[in-house]
Amino acid sequence: MCLFILNLNKKISRFVLLLSLFVGADAFAQPFSDTAKTMRLPEVSIQGVKAVTGMGYMADAHNGVLYAAKKTEVILLDSLVANTAQNNPRQVLGRVPGAIYSETEGGGFPSHGIGFRGLDPSQSAEVNVRQNGYNLAADVYGYPESYYLPPLEAVERIEVTRGAGSLQFGPQFGGVVNYVLRQPTAGKPLQVQASQQAGSFGNFSSYLSIGGQKGKVSYMAFGQYRGAQGWRPNSDFRAGTGYAQVNWQATRRLKVGLEYTALRNRIHMPGGLSDAQYANNPNASFRARNWITTPWNLLAATAEYELGPKTRLFFKTATNLSNRNLVWRNEDGGPASLDTIVPQTGTFVNREVSKNRFRSQTTEIRLLHEYTLAGQAQTLSVGVRGFYGTRNQRGGGRGTTGSDFDLTLTNPRYGYALDYSTTNGAVFAEQVVRISEKFKLVPGVRAEFLRSTVKGYKQAFDGTGEFNAAAARNRTILLAGIGAGYKLSATLEAYGNITQAYRPIEYSSLSPQGSIARVDPDLKDAKGYNADAGVRGHVGRWLHFDVSGFWLQYNRRIGTIIKTDPLTNQQFPFRTNVAASQHKGIESYVELHPMRFSDQKYLVEVSAFNSLAYIDARYSGGEFAGKFVEYAPRLVHRMGLTTQLKGFAATYSFSSVAKSYGDAANSETPSADAVAGVIPAYTVQDIAGQYTLKNVTLKAGCNNLLNNRYFTKRADEYPGPGIIPAQPRSFYVGVVVGI
Repeated sequence: MCLFILNLNKKISRFVLLLSLFVGADAFAQPFSDTAKTMRLPEVSIQGVKAVTGMGYMADAHNGVLYAAKKTEVILLDSLVANTAQNNPRQVLGRVPGAIYSETEGGGFPSHGIGFRGLDPSQSAEVNVRQNGYNLAADVYGYPESYYLPPLEAVERIEVTRGAGSLQFGPQFGGVVNYVLRQPTAGKPLQVQASQQAGSFGNFSSYLSIGGQKGKVSYMAFGQYRGAQGWRPNSDFRAGTGYAQVNWQATRRLKVGLEYTALRNRIHMPGGLSDAQYANNPNASFRARNWITTPWNLLAATAEYELGPKTRLFFKTATNLSNRNLVWRNEDGGPASLDTIVPQTGTFVNREVSKNRFRSQTTEIRLLHEYTLAGQAQTLSVGVRGFYGTRNQRGGGRGTTGSDFDLTLTNPRYGYALDYSTTNGAVFAEQVVRISEKFKLVPGVRAEFLRSTVKGYKQAFDGTGEFNAAAARNRTILLAGIGAGYKLSATLEAYGNITQAYRPIEYSSLSPQGSIARVDPDLKDAKGYNADAGVRGHVGRWLHFDVSGFWLQYNRRIGTIIKTDPLTNQQFPFRTNVAASQHKGIESYVELHPMRFSDQKYLVEVSAFNSLAYIDARYSGGEFAGKFVEYAPRLVHRMGLTTQLKGFAATYSFSSVAKSYGDAANSETPSADAVAGVIPAYTVQDIAGQYTLKNVTLKAGCNNLLNNRYFTKRADEYPGPGIIPAQPRSFYVGVVVGI
């Protein structure tokens, strides 16, 4: 792998040299104009300035990335009243129209999943999740699941880019979510923030951060501990997250940085429920011996260099050294197969042990160049990416008959041992072509090379024996897209784009971890495109909005159907290319500040937002033509009301999600293993409040105010299989101190 990175870096250096010759002397002719500091909204700054409004959108260019004519959202966390200590997704990302969450953290998965536009939110596999611009997942393609998410207390803003981000970040359908961590205040040598929060079900969180700048060096570090007994039996967990960053302004033109992130956790998994078990008691647990740990390590190096007054180079390289270890009762038979003591032995059955090791290296280099053509300022962004990653999967090991966390094997040979690798190289370019002061076009291209390999052995589905796996697959993918923007006024813009997307077959589809699903041996990669058209902007200081329509075409979509085994006459989930699907609809965000209609000052500040998405996601061909796509509700509606009076602020939020289905057949009658069936519509209400006096903030709130019963996930693998109930009503109190 080291040789690969060295060769990649040599090639990148040659590419940058050739590129600098290509852009020519004009790159050094005029003073640099930083498009990243252009603000679309007076209330929103993407440079760390506290905002009054909760959400805005990205400037045309920032940190070497072009966002012009794309559907983007920027959420500034300091402007929200929310339960960030418990990473409540509804209260933060809930402002993003159409965002759907897989609320599985309380069921044993380390982080909530997110999806957009009717795409499956499970483990955020359809979304490129990043921290400070680099990947968080184990693999960019082979295993794009996110086991680590940064604590929201440490996050300054969240940047969301929809499907058109595939040209800049990779060809995923679901877009990009980038968590940007807090940075130290310029010129302040020491800043400290500490918080403590306690709540229902034994929830406890402790957070401490320090940061500052002295001379040319700035630094930031934080640590967080979270733990809970859990609202279901066997759902206790503990997790510690640490982060450290140092930046050095080496010269006027060069800035370099180094970051390290660590996650250590141990999660007790209460298991999934059948529909009958859920109806009888959603708080129940029939698994007491299931555990998972996901030690995560991320090391990143960054550099920003001003090649000339109008040309900047951005470099990021990230190394992922992580693991996932699982010990659990084998889930054959689904949630209805209880984990009980065997009378003949007087003990439980042996558990299954699984160990996965992830190693990867990602390097991205971007160059942003500005020049003048036909009297208009033009912007070019070009870049390269190199990635190499491995996954060593060991599973089906015979574990102990105990109940505690114990990865001991009673037989040294695993049931299956598979070694995967992914090699990826990409080049991409986008250009903002400003035709006039009001009109711009944004064409772009991306070329991807992808090589996937697998070797090892695995037991056949029918249990008759083992087969050896040794295969390699190469693909070259060319993507293109174009966007357009028109300035309707100084504060209003119409925008639109259409961009191709692509999703290769993942490791989890070829060999699902702990899953009761079988996989089609003829599974193929998925292809398609995203299109957006809308209007956004603000009217004075009192109204901010973004209203748009979208169309997502997803060909050869991988989904789950229920089949019957001809030998046993038993039903089982089957993953295959179900058919093409079409996702279309409307996304609307409106934020109103009625007290700002005039320049008059009021003692009380009131604001309200409404986030609405209508999603029609259906299969357009094949056996399930006309059926709704799995996990694709037709309506997602969220709204909130915030009141501020001097140091006091409170937010009431309401979230409503229509029903969806766990399988492509849209089964109204649930399957015995609870994988297929309806995910009923649900509503959730939350209240969050805080009072600030100088450097001390007191917080309190209630999640799921009316104690509604609901769930968001029917799992065919861990942390199920079966229904994973969402958390009932809970309360919390906390204090934050900053100096």
